[in-house]
Parts: sequence; structure tokens; C-alpha cells
Amino acid sequence: MKNIHGLLLVGCSAVALAGCGPSDIASPGTGGDVIINNPAPTPSPSPTPTPGAGNVVAASSCPTITATTQLKDDGVITGPTGSYRVCTLPRVVDRSSQLPKIAGLVYQMNGRVDVGCDGGFTAPTTAAPVATSTAGCPTANLTADTNVTLTIDAGATLIGAPGASWLAVNRGNKINAVGTATSPIIFTSKDNVTGQVTETSQGQWGGVVLMGRAPTTDCTTGSVASNTCERQTEGAADPARFGGTENAYNAGRMSYVQIRYSGFILGSNVELQSLTGEGVGTGTVLDHIQSYNSSDDGSEWFGGSPNLKYYVSIGADDDSLDVDTGAQMNVQYALLVQRDGAGDALFEIDSNGNETDTPRTKLAVANFTAIQRQTSTNNEANDLASGLFRGNSDTTLINGIIFSPNNECVRLNGSGTTPATLTARSVVLSCNAAKFLGSGSYTAAQVGTAFGTGANNNNDAFTSTLSSLFINGANETAVTATDPKATSSFFDTTTWIGAVRNASDTWYAGWTCNSAAANLGSTNTSCTSLPAT
Repeated sequence: MKNIHGLLLVGCSAVALAGCGPSDIASPGTGGDVIINNPAPTPSPSPTPTPGAGNVVAASSCPTITATTQLKDDGVITGPTGSYRVCTLPRVVDRSSQLPKIAGLVYQMNGRVDVGCDGGFTAPTTAAPVATSTAGCPTANLTADTNVTLTIDAGATLIGAPGASWLAVNRGNKINAVGTATSPIIFTSKDNVTGQVTETSQGQWGGVVLMGRAPTTDCTTGSVASNTCERQTEGAADPARFGGTENAYNAGRMSYVQIRYSGFILGSNVELQSLTGEGVGTGTVLDHIQSYNSSDDGSEWFGGSPNLKYYVSIGADDDSLDVDTGAQMNVQYALLVQRDGAGDALFEIDSNGNETDTPRTKLAVANFTAIQRQTSTNNEANDLASGLFRGNSDTTLINGIIFSPNNECVRLNGSGTTPATLTARSVVLSCNAAKFLGSGSYTAAQVGTAFGTGANNNNDAFTSTLSSLFINGANETAVTATDPKATSSFFDTTTWIGAVRNASDTWYAGWTCNSAAANLGSTNTSCTSLPAT
């Protein structure tokens, strides 16, 4: 079992996230590119493109923003699609600001960039300005939030300088990153712009972290019993907190967003992933989000009540979806694909080892297709099966496909008075001969019973007819679906299983990027390149 430690963060009242499950690291990063030598059939990386071959011309200058400290013009970089003006964000975005889409311009995070500063456990009634945006947030909590919103326009590209560069949206502040189906927002590494990435690049910068005031467990301040639970960073001179009592907490909106090559290690046993949510609530809007080649999880969620639709995780080197510490999460339309020979589990759902804490971690996932073609050999693979459900957690899987022919599909670990539970409805599995793993108080036979093949339209001996990797075929279409709306009003009613109903169902196309691991549509650009604008 993984033990939950605090999360490491350096700076303002914000929290960085632990990678993997709550605490151990799947794939230690190096501060730059992490290259994994995949087995066949993954093709060898293409040669590095010649910089400057494209048609994009660098913008003449950086735009003016509302923050006290302006964007810094850090010159021009070139790559296969052309040249780009680099405009570096300030240490703290201390006023609501907008980053427009400008041809030939990228916005850079050089180190941690804080969106506003945090006013404490409860929402203050008035806003407090930040005196300066050059030295970071105050070392102690403010008496009021700064109420800052960072707006990122459709089509904008943000890059992380190599290393621990990442975006921290602090408690009491918001992000408004709304792309479109044809003009997504791209968060990526500097090497992606200059043409230095390959199909196996990862861990080149940090990621995006959203923090809020929805409840969490595993308190470092306060307690679950007194309804004052917060989690606190460790290893920082000014430790920051997340958590609160606002189930409907609004951290803003992220829609039609790609996050590429993320996952930098901040400290021992603490690693960022593409997207991390900490104490975000139902007021936060999250849809059409792609994680590509994170050196840790595709996304990880600590506490809160997040809802997510249209989620794509490709090539995560740890778990594709990781949910922890009392999160109450709903996900619909999820496409999870791991690179051959890389990654740990497709799902890792747990709590924090404190089996009496409430709320119990609760996840419901509807209409998902989760693909692990080979047993992971290049990772520590602590989870052992394609889905690990453990700790103080309850998971419901609806209308799902797990294609994992060379690995066990489901592992349940039992601990505590009421161990983890699994409910499956219209879920089909293509696994190795063992199919199930038990640990703790569960045996493999008990896990098989919990899944319940032959009942509730479940089948643990399914013959897959998926085409183009993830599109339903005749056998998938023949499975009777379950209405997920009976589980949560957040869900759409669907009459099919899997993430992609048929060849006409192309919700994933246009705003995602393509790779050797998954071709997501002819209208996409390659993940190793940028749109030529």
C-alpha cells in the first residue's frame, strides 16, 4: 500500500501534487527529457526536425496584461513550424489578466507561476490586493483572497521552461482556459516548440494544478471530525493548504485543452502530473482535456467533488486516472491508452490509509475505453493490474471496456473495517488468464465475485472487436448498456458502452494530438509538433 504523504509545493498558498497514488513515484524524472526505450511495435523515434523550416513568423512584441508585473520578452525561439516570440509570465499573476492568441507567440512559465494568492480556509468576503508580484505570495495566509482569474484564449500555447515550471491556480482564484474543437489551448514543453521531442519524451516540465475549498481527507491541519480538514504542503518554508467545506467550489473552467510532456519531480516522493485537482468542487467546469506523455499520472484528484467529461489520457507513465483522499468524482467519456511497455495502471483509486476518514473516496466512471496492450515492464508497476481499487474507496464502473490481454484487469485490495468496494454495470474485460488479483483481505475469487460476470451485463471473457484501436465494433455494439444517470445526474443517458460509440462518434478529433500510441483523427496535428499558426 502506498502511504499518503503531504504534497510538496514551493512558494505561495498553493499546493503541488503528489504523483502516482498518494505518495510514491512511478518514474523518477531527471529535470529534463525522460526517454523510455519501448519494445516493438513502437517505431523508433524520428530524427530531430530541422529548426526554422515552418512558416510561422515570430510576433514583434509581447502583449500588455493587467497584472502588476508585465510579460517579459525573452526573445525568439525556432522550431520545425517556424519562429516564436517567448513572453514569460510573472512569478505571480496578481490581477485578473488575459493571454490572447497571437500568431508566432508562446507564453512561458519559468518556474512556478501562481494565479493569485489564497485567503484561507473559508471564502473571505472582500478581496485583498497583492503588494508585489515579484516576490511571490505572502508567507502567511492573507485575510482575503485576491480573486484573480487568468483567462487563456483559444489557440494559445503555453510552454514550461525545462524543470520545475508549472501553473498553480491557488485557492480563491480561477482559471478560464477555454479552447475550441478546432483551436485547443496547448500546455507543453519548450522542447516541443524547438523540435527536440520524440514519441517517448516525458517529464520535461511540471503541469497544471487547480486548488480549492471542497472537502478532503488526510488532514495536516484541522480534522475530519470537526469539519476543518486541510492538507498542507511539506518541505516548504511557507507551507500552503487546500480543502474546506465548499462542495460546489469553483476553480474556473478548462475546456479543449492539451497538456503534453509534463510530470517534473518537485521533491522526494512528490511529482507533478499533467493536471492535478485538489479540493476542487462541482462548480469547476472540466471537459475535453487531453494528457499526453505525462511522466506521472494523466491526472490526479485529491479530495473535492470534481466532474469531468471527455477526458483523453495517452501515454501516462504511471496511472491514467488517479483519485485519492476522499474525492467524490464523476467521469464520463474517458479514453485511456498507455504506451506499450510503459505505465502502471489505467485506474488507481484509493484513499490515504486512514480507513476511518470520511468522506470515503468515491468514483463513478461511465462510457470509458481503457487500453493496456502489454504488461508494463519499464515502470515499477506497483498496481499489478490494469485497475487498482483499494483503501477507503468505492468505485462504480458503467458502460466500460478494459482491453488488457496481457495483464490482469482488476485488483481489489481489502483493508479496514469496510474495505474498498467495486460495482460494475455493463463492463466487459479482455484480460490474461488470471483476470483478477486480490490482496489484503480480498482473494482473487472474491474480486471476481465483486465484478460479477454474467450479471448486470458484465463479461470477463469478452472478445474485443475494437477498430482503429478504440472505436466500438460489432461485439461492443451488441452489449446492453446501463443508464448512468441512475448513478449521477451529471451523466448523460447513453445506450452504448465504451468511450467511442462508432466511427461517426468523433468527439475526440480536432482538439487532440496524434502519436504512435493513438491516432485520434486526421484533423489533428502530431503531438511532437505544434499547429502551424
